[in-house]
This record gives sequence, C-alpha cells and structure tokens, in this order.
Amino acid sequence: MYFFTVLSCPAYTTIMPSLSSSSSSCSTCTFLLSFLFALTASNCAAREISSTSSPRQLSVDYYAKTCPQLEQLVGSVTSQQFKEAPVSGPATIRLLFHDCFVQGCDASILISTTPGSEVLAEKDAEDNQDLRVEGFQTISKAKALVESKCPGVVSSADILAIAARDYVHLAGGPYYQVKKGRWDGKISMASRVPYNIPRANFTVDQQLKLFNSKGLTLEDLVVLSGAHTFGFAHCKQFVSRLYNYRGSKQPDPDMDPRLLKALRMSCPQFGGNSDTVAPFDVTTPFVFDHAYYGNLEAKLGLLASDQALFLDPRTKPLVLQLGTDKHKFFQAFAAAMEKMGSIGVERGT
Repeated sequence: MYFFTVLSCPAYTTIMPSLSSSSSSCSTCTFLLSFLFALTASNCAAREISSTSSPRQLSVDYYAKTCPQLEQLVGSVTSQQFKEAPVSGPATIRLLFHDCFVQGCDASILISTTPGSEVLAEKDAEDNQDLRVEGFQTISKAKALVESKCPGVVSSADILAIAARDYVHLAGGPYYQVKKGRWDGKISMASRVPYNIPRANFTVDQQLKLFNSKGLTLEDLVVLSGAHTFGFAHCKQFVSRLYNYRGSKQPDPDMDPRLLKALRMSCPQFGGNSDTVAPFDVTTPFVFDHAYYGNLEAKLGLLASDQALFLDPRTKPLVLQLGTDKHKFFQAFAAAMEKMGSIGVERGT
C-alpha cells in the first residue's frame, strides 16, 4: 500500500472555478492563475513521484517507544541458536540476502505456499531449496518471543535484519546498528526468484548487472561477497568446476590442485553428492573474518563467482585490499549491509 505526499496539494483543484470566473475580467489574472496552477500541479506531481520511488526512511530507534526491548529479545534467541547450531548464522544471513534481492527486504521469503495453490511462494522456488531450516527456525522463534512481549508491533523483516547482524557479530564479525521500520510484504511468488538471485557460476559482469539493478555498486558486490567467509555450499553449486569447467571437460585451472583433489573426493561428478557440502572458507569456516579474500588470492575460492572477483581487474584491487585489512572489511561490510537492507523497503499504513 502506498501513500502520496499530496495532502497539501489538492488546493489546486479549487483554482479552476476562480480561474474561469476571473478570465472575463482580467487577462493578467488569468495568466497568473494559469501559471500558478501549472506550477502547483507540477510540484505535486514531482512530490508524488519522489514519494513512490524513494524508500521510506529507516531509523535505529524506530521501536524505541513501542518495543524498546526488541534487540535484547532477538539477541536471546540468536545467542542460544548459535550455541546449539552454529550453522544458524550463515543460514540466516543467506536468508536475508535471498529476501532482499527478490522484491526487497519485506520478509516475503518467510511466507509459505498456500495449500492447494498452483502459485508457489519464494521459499519453494528451486533456487531456494538449499536454504537451511535453521535460518527459518531462528526467525520463527524470535518472532514468537517478540510477539509475546510486543504484539502486532515489530515486522518479521526487521527481525530478520537484526538476527543476521547478531550472527555476524557472534561469529567474530562487526557489531553494527540496524536501522528498522521495514514493513512485511504479503505477496510471495517463486516466479520472481530465478532472475534476482546470483548464481554460483556467474561472471563478474553478470554479478554486477544484478547488483546494479538493486542499487548496489561494484564495491558492494565485493564486500557483500565477503559473507562467504563462513558457511557452506552444496556440491551441485561447484561440481562443474571440478570436472567440466565451462564445457571444457577439464577442471577449473584457477583452483588450487589440493582443493580440487579434496573436493573431488567428496563430490563425484555424477550422483551421490546431493547432500554433501563444503565450506566457502577452507581456512576458518566457522569464523567471520577476512580470510575469504586471502583464499581467493590463493586460488581457494569455492564458487566460480567467488574466484572471479580475484581474476577480474575491476574487482581484484579491492579483494587484495580487504584481504590485508580486516578493519576496513568490517567497516565496509556494515555499511554494505545497511545499504542492502534498504532495498525495496515496503511503505504503507
């Protein structure tokens, strides 16, 4: 639901009668009134366009009065989940990415397909079948706890953004303030997923095109890819690199031979690998640090889309820089997460 900032503008609708009644007695007045009408209408139209195209402003203290304990409530869930199932961290962060890239950060990734419906929800799209249940469990538990204390106040979209930040920090990454005020979407369609989610074999050009379409830059691409500093990927996302890279019937030459050998042992070319996973970061797979970038330099990137960031002259300099400066990466990641968290923010009453 959208609203426009024209509440002060409808006055121009009352100009027409005065314009017509004045036209016979004062041509100058007619001109001035016509000019005023045109100017007013133009300003209102501009304000309408601005209000519909610009995302609603988020704020850190959005729930300061309505649910002041929100961060503590979500934090109690994420800290417990992290202890019981550390994989909840990367699972929830990936959930946020997949939500924001498809029609904005509106928690539509959490909506289930209506029983009997031929229209599948986002979570049932083929590209989302590998999303781990621990991510969904985190948000479900946090939402239930928040609702028990602040019923009908906090959106699931905000809870998802807070939980993702918590897990970044719990794994050793930066703590950053999460701006809030997102609205939950009510529409979730699997058909919107395929062209909005980056694929494991994307080139830098393909990744940039997608990120640019979301208002994100080349730097955002490199920095947000750093989330692969922890977490795991299924064999099917990189198996082609091991045996038939881009149709060559040969392995990817830009993969370290030791990594290639280890991955082949776990991921055969055909069959038997559907449930097998490998860490994105083979050096510190459970820690949120900047080792991801050093791995790319050492040809230890797991996905073709990751390794491509080191091979491309446009992204390589930043990969090298972030690989030697953890503080810079942490600062850049926090800023990029805030930017991504504002994609397509729902507005309404």
